[in-house]
Amino acid sequence: MTKKATVLLVGAGGVGTIAALNLTLGGQAAVTTVLRSNYTKVTSEGFHIRSIDHGEIKAWRPHEVLNKIPSHKEQQFDYIVVATKNIADHSPTTAELIFPAVIPGKTIIVLIQNGLNIEKPFFKLYPHNICLSGVSLIGSHETSPGLIEHDDPDRLIIGAFTNPNLEVAEQEAAAQSFVDIYSASGKTVCTYTSNVPLHRWQKLVYNACLNTICAVTGLDTGRIRLAEDTVETLLRPAMKEIVAAAKAAGIELPEGVVDKMIHVDPLTIYLRPSMLEDVERGNMTEFENILGEPLREGTARGVSMPTATFLYHTLKAMQWRVKERKGLVTIPPKSV
Repeated sequence: MTKKATVLLVGAGGVGTIAALNLTLGGQAAVTTVLRSNYTKVTSEGFHIRSIDHGEIKAWRPHEVLNKIPSHKEQQFDYIVVATKNIADHSPTTAELIFPAVIPGKTIIVLIQNGLNIEKPFFKLYPHNICLSGVSLIGSHETSPGLIEHDDPDRLIIGAFTNPNLEVAEQEAAAQSFVDIYSASGKTVCTYTSNVPLHRWQKLVYNACLNTICAVTGLDTGRIRLAEDTVETLLRPAMKEIVAAAKAAGIELPEGVVDKMIHVDPLTIYLRPSMLEDVERGNMTEFENILGEPLREGTARGVSMPTATFLYHTLKAMQWRVKERKGLVTIPPKSV
């Protein structure tokens, strides 16, 4: 029998748990997950998963469940799959978080995360490791600890972030191998791409605009489209700015992508994007990688992005408010 790939999966929420399940069911990977808030629940009762791809599964557990990142001196993995939220303006960053488990020059890192330029901190810390991009198109949420509602099929686009220190062919082969492992269950659609920036910019037309506008206004994706002229004054201009920024960066997005992304969700499902849910729960958001990076890429090339600029600085102020509540910033005492 072929030896199974060893996978450490960090971030077993809605997306990460389905990834762990799919990798396990494919039979080509032994998956160890690192849990935090749901650790106690999952170790005692397992995951309860209601999945459009896999059906209803009760008391499911991966190969091993841990509550902290293991050291590679104690336990070695072929892959580290990262499916956590990516909070770039708070330490420890994702790249720092996985440091104990990374074997320099050997461990393949797979980032199933949103945003642009997310590979750069990893290349800085791990200059000789392969880093793969995972663009996930899935509807899956952890509605309570250990309970996963997966209602939109799992589609994952895998490619290699180009590490200039490594051979291109080696990186592409690693991406193809991961596609094979992830596809082995036959329950999902996992495809390879040689054009990682195209898929990341295309998803940003949705995430950098709908996700952020919902977070700022408190409206879901259906109500955004129903709320007077919000689409024409906020959403469409923001999306056009992202398309223009992508073009300036050398990425020509498909014609009609703006209208497609505006209407991609059926209006009456009233979808609540993850950033809106994070704001309402008092959590920090991924605004830097989702909006800050495309904004910086565009404006550095002379693209006018007034709507994106407004949204970015509003979310930055909202993030500061969360940090104050969590005791992460120090402010002078009130004058008397």
